[in-house]
Amino acid sequence: MYVLPQEIEVWYIIPAIRKEMASCLIKDFSYSYDKVGKALGISKAAVSQYMNNKRASKIKFPLLVLKEIMSSCKRINSSKSHANHEIIRILEVMRNKKVSFEVCKDNSEGVLKDCKEVMNHIPKSDKEDVMVKSKKGKIKRLQK
Repeated sequence: MYVLPQEIEVWYIIPAIRKEMASCLIKDFSYSYDKVGKALGISKAAVSQYMNNKRASKIKFPLLVLKEIMSSCKRINSSKSHANHEIIRILEVMRNKKVSFEVCKDNSEGVLKDCKEVMNHIPKSDKEDVMVKSKKGKIKRLQK
């Protein structure tokens, strides 16, 4: 199945950005689920699903993107920007830096099969380093 890059952004990347933003706002800025929902334009239930890894768990961002998300959280918290503007800005950074994505190989009857973890990476040479955030929030380097 051929998928447009925009579909990948809508299905995987934007929800994953929201998930990281929700986590950042809750852990670093002491937002409640309700306040995060209002800031990101999503329901309190969606925030709960993000925080419990029930939604947007297929993307692992490289350190570059995690830093951009943290920067966005700071802007949102200080009321210098809105979440939608920040998501668009992060997507532009990802496109400009040519952050690429691997996604599931097969989509049969709307069910993704043979999925390996969807990873973002920035090619550095034949040997690629991938930065991922673990479930405990620690950032580690994987070699692909």
